[in-house]
Amino acid sequence: MKRSNTWVNGFTLIELVITMAILGILVSIAIPAYTSYVQKGNRPVAKTALLELASREESYYALNNAYASQPTTLGYTSNSISVPGSSQNYYTVTVASVSSGTVPGYTLQATPVTGSVQASDACAIYQLDHLGNKSNVTSAGAAVSTGNCW
Repeated sequence: MKRSNTWVNGFTLIELVITMAILGILVSIAIPAYTSYVQKGNRPVAKTALLELASREESYYALNNAYASQPTTLGYTSNSISVPGSSQNYYTVTVASVSSGTVPGYTLQATPVTGSVQASDACAIYQLDHLGNKSNVTSAGAAVSTGNCW
């Protein structure tokens, strides 16, 4: 006697909806976590570029008794340095200000490139001055309170 199989090969609509809901929840958790991980991995690029520019500023000061107000004076090809310098740039490093009064000094900034993954980074703009003070500020100049940027 032939036995009739009541099971049909395939998925029911409820099984598909449950699977899609589980996938949606996993994706909503994974994408922000991955973006944060990538941003954290790109931060050393900004720090290294700022420290290199500061080193060139100090060498220039040792020879000229003044700080350079333009990166081109320090041997760079343009006044805004794109880092990492390949096809996908994350930061633009500039000399934000130079003072030449009784206490000469400078402030360097690494600003996230608009449209890059770093644009939404919580650390915002990296800043380094002639005294070695490291800070993070918003585009409006307000201090960023997150303590794990530098």
